[in-house]
Amino acid sequence: MKKILLFSFIIPILFSGCGSPKKQMQSGNYDGAIYKAVEKLRKDRSDTKNIEILDQSYRIALEQDNERIRFLKMEGKPDNWDEIYLVYKKMNDRQSIVRTVLPLQTGTKTVNFPYVDYMEEMIIAKKKAADYYYAHGQELLSSKTKDGYRQAYYEFIRAKEYAGDYQGIDDLIYETKYMGMSRVIVQVQNQSHINFPPEFQADLLALDLPRLNTEWIEYHTRQLDEDVEYDYIVSVNIKIVAVSPDNTFERDTLIKREIEDGFQYVLDANSNVMRDTLGNNIKVKKYKSVQCALIESVQEKECHIEGDVEVLSFNPSKILKKDPISAESFFEHSSARAIGDINALLPAERAKTSSKPVPFPSDIEMVIRCSEALKMGINAAIQQNKRFIQ
Repeated sequence: MKKILLFSFIIPILFSGCGSPKKQMQSGNYDGAIYKAVEKLRKDRSDTKNIEILDQSYRIALEQDNERIRFLKMEGKPDNWDEIYLVYKKMNDRQSIVRTVLPLQTGTKTVNFPYVDYMEEMIIAKKKAADYYYAHGQELLSSKTKDGYRQAYYEFIRAKEYAGDYQGIDDLIYETKYMGMSRVIVQVQNQSHINFPPEFQADLLALDLPRLNTEWIEYHTRQLDEDVEYDYIVSVNIKIVAVSPDNTFERDTLIKREIEDGFQYVLDANSNVMRDTLGNNIKVKKYKSVQCALIESVQEKECHIEGDVEVLSFNPSKILKKDPISAESFFEHSSARAIGDINALLPAERAKTSSKPVPFPSDIEMVIRCSEALKMGINAAIQQNKRFIQ
């Protein structure tokens, strides 16, 4: 299969290369030279230089392909038939392109190539290639391995593309796809002393798993069917849940501040009110010292969760990777009361006096607040360890 895909990939590369027809021919890319020359000749059929390039390149390419087919047939390997078919197809496509500008005339020489019907050879090669893929797919089934089923799947797909009339081919394609799939179950294992509510575990598993799926790997967070066997388990193990007691403490702060307290007139040496250049009385602001005790009540509570994410395989049964995860949540609320002149308080300090103590969150609520941080850790662990799941 690898050989086929590589060969199929090379063909368009040959035709899409840059450079003039002459450079393509000089570099040995005869198909590239042919396609470039045809492009030029469609615009000017009297272009002698490109007529010669087309004539020479076509004859060499044809000779090389016939030699390759002769070798592949003489070698007699069943898996050669796909390449034989593709070479015939390339020759047929090349002939179709070149015939769009034939015949060509350069001086007294007429450039024309005899038409060759490749259809029968293509059909024979295609059918024999399909027979090989079907038989090879059947052979691969006996390996009873994931890789064997996956290779067999591609062989049956190719057989159907080439022939399509094998009995039970669709069932074989479905079976090999199903058997070749690796299934991963992601589960939460609570090993702590706290009983989690169902919604907490459900939230932890609300992961974007579909983007992790590949052609041969599926991630699940619940058992699809009792008959489905999983190949890997990603176990999210919650081991330590530490929730602090409700904690309240007070902070006393004595705040002193100079505040504005009206104004007073400026007097001269004779105790007369002084005036400015406009004749207005001169006055200045007065200040007084005030103080207020701000008694702040601080409520605190925190939660710390530790665990790990294990990637395990079932066959063979072993731990492939283990990464630690942790999360924390904090609760803090401040309220305050003032004793003294509240004018000493800044707006932010005064605002605290309008706040009252609130109920503490429960231990479970503190745990639930950790869910987003835990999910980030779980996602990161799964992403980093995808290479262990095959």
